[in-house]
Amino acid sequence: MNNYGKSETFDSISDLISLGEGFTTEFKRSVTSDLGKEICAFANATGGTILIGVDDSGKVCGVSGHNSLKSKIQSTARSANPPITVETESAGEVLRVKVPAQHGKPYSFGGKFFMREGANSQQMSRDEIRDFFYNEGLIRFDETRCEKFSMANDLDEENWKLFRQRARIPEGMEPKIALRNLHLLAEDDRMTHAGAWLLAKDIRKFHISGDVSCALFMGTDKVRILDRRDFHSDICSMINETVAWILSKINVEYVIKRVRREERPELPEEALREAVVNAFAHRDYRSTANIQIYVFKDRVEIVSPGGLPAGMTEANLGTRSIPRNPLLFGLLHRMEMVEKIGSGIRRIRDLCAQHRVPEPAIEVSDSWVTVTFQRLTVQDSREVGTKLGPSRHQVGTKSKFFVAACQNSQ
Repeated sequence: MNNYGKSETFDSISDLISLGEGFTTEFKRSVTSDLGKEICAFANATGGTILIGVDDSGKVCGVSGHNSLKSKIQSTARSANPPITVETESAGEVLRVKVPAQHGKPYSFGGKFFMREGANSQQMSRDEIRDFFYNEGLIRFDETRCEKFSMANDLDEENWKLFRQRARIPEGMEPKIALRNLHLLAEDDRMTHAGAWLLAKDIRKFHISGDVSCALFMGTDKVRILDRRDFHSDICSMINETVAWILSKINVEYVIKRVRREERPELPEEALREAVVNAFAHRDYRSTANIQIYVFKDRVEIVSPGGLPAGMTEANLGTRSIPRNPLLFGLLHRMEMVEKIGSGIRRIRDLCAQHRVPEPAIEVSDSWVTVTFQRLTVQDSREVGTKLGPSRHQVGTKSKFFVAACQNSQ
């Protein structure tokens, strides 16, 4: 049996060998010409370990001349573009090359890009390279040119006036000058995707799945649809239309205070609006799926295509913000559709706490982000001392319940 040393650093070598090759581990009998490809592939993934002196079956064959090999390995890693940081260690006859997680992605070697796929390193195709750049946040789709948008045919007086008012653009300023200053026009005066989405009469002309689908269901599942609406104008209008539709499908409480009556939706309107804005601002517009809104008897779900952007984790939600579409997000902030950059999730939670309803659950996958608001049921209302009006609560309609809040009318 080979001696890998007594250090804890080297104790893991035998464990790595016993696990076999995989996404983060590669065995090599010796230093060969494809070592640069392997290092590059690990650097473009999550990092990994190359064990030199171990064959494909996991048998230790060993290598000699570790000092000269270490120098050669470092030289190979430095020849990548950009240079890759690696760590080399000797463990008995085995030379361990550790490729830590890198922060300069993407990396190329010999003018080619490589990615780890399972237990193999493969050269990336053009489409894979493009997707990689998007996924790493190195290309922002909202900043790219929208070839389908024609300044002559798609920018008319009506939608320009609406956009100008929302974006607080001086009335006499020429559209091209304003759009250039807002970075919505590229250098060749082609409209960016962000500009097209904000100025669209029908967003589907520029992005087939840029719309939003809303559905009201009878109970707590998707068996029976009671109402369905699709909105497909510009992004700002869709946000307003979507929030208005949700409010029309949930309960509204009329609170009587002296001679004044206040409407109080069962869920805080501003929290719903913030969640809808986030869905449009942070969705992955390369996805073929659209935003989906579901209203059930017990909950409201706001589903946005695309997981979290590069650099974000679930633990970061509510504490930091990395916009997937920074140009679009910045314009929504200018239009006061977003109250404060980076505060969306925290604000939703605060608004729900003030409204005395549970904060929404947030589920994240590689392809979706779902925000779920729990609705106030009849039983919940009774438990908090709310008296419902006689038989006016009907599924599928905007039900209203009334409270004589005499105790608050002092």
